[in-house]
Amino acid sequence: MLDFYLHTFPKNKTNNMCTLFFAHKAHPKYRFILIGNRDEFLNRPTQTAHHWAEKPAIFGGKDLQAGGTWMALHQKGRFSTLTNYRDLQNLRKDAPSRGDLVLNFLEKESSPFDYMKSLQTDAHLYNGYNLLTYTKGELAYFSNVENEVKNVGAGIYAVSNHLLDTPWCKVAENKPLFAELIQQNEDFPIEKAFSLLQNRTTFPEERLPKTGIPLEWEKILSALFIVSPNYGTRVSTVVLEDYAGNWYMEERAYSIEDDNIIETNRAIYR
Repeated sequence: MLDFYLHTFPKNKTNNMCTLFFAHKAHPKYRFILIGNRDEFLNRPTQTAHHWAEKPAIFGGKDLQAGGTWMALHQKGRFSTLTNYRDLQNLRKDAPSRGDLVLNFLEKESSPFDYMKSLQTDAHLYNGYNLLTYTKGELAYFSNVENEVKNVGAGIYAVSNHLLDTPWCKVAENKPLFAELIQQNEDFPIEKAFSLLQNRTTFPEERLPKTGIPLEWEKILSALFIVSPNYGTRVSTVVLEDYAGNWYMEERAYSIEDDNIIETNRAIYR
C-alpha cells in the first residue's frame, strides 16, 4: 500500500518534503541561521551540494530529473530554499518544477519581497510550496497555497510541508530544541544542529495530520529524519550568515543503504 501511494507523486517534479528551522536576527553573531533536512525518493537522481559547472557562482544540490534545486546559495549573498506543501488530493501532473523558483531568485537583483510578489500571478500553476528568499538581512516567505507574501521579522521559525509555523509534530517538538541551540552561546553549535536533524522520533495517530495518505505513511513522515525502504532523508544542511555578510553552508549526505554520512560539502563566502 505504501508503494502505491509513493508512486502517485508526479515523477517529473521536485518531490522533496523537507523540514526547515531558521532564525532571523535572533542570534548575537549570526544574522541568519537555517538548518534543515531534505526528504526524497531514494532512487531519484540528484547531485549533492556543489558549485554548478554551468553556474559556478551557485552552490547547492541539483535535481537531475527536473534540473532545479531545493536549496542554494549564490556567492553574492543570495539564498533561497523551498519545501513542498503536502496535499495529495490536489496534485497537478502538468505543473512546472518548483525547483526553478529557487534558482530564479538567486540570479536576480530584486529584493526578496519583490521577487515573491512577481510569483503571485502564476502561483496557481504550481503544486503547493513554501518558498524562502533571503539577502542582506531581508527575509521573505511565500506559499502559493495562501498566495500572500510576508516579510519575516526577527525571530525563530519553522516550516515543514504545511504553512509557516504550522505545529505539526516534527515542528512542535523540534523547534524548541533549535531555539535552545540559538540561545546557548555566541557561536552556533553546528555538530549539535546536525545531531538534532537526525531525530527519528515518530508520533502517535492522534497527533498526526491528515494529508490524504495512509495512516502508516503519515506516521513515517512524522519523523524529522525519515527512514523507509524507498523514501527518506537524503541530506541535512546548516546555513549561517553573520552580520558582516560572511556565509557558511555545510551539507551532509546520507547513504541510502544504512543512513551513514557518506559525503560532506561546504561553501564559505567572505
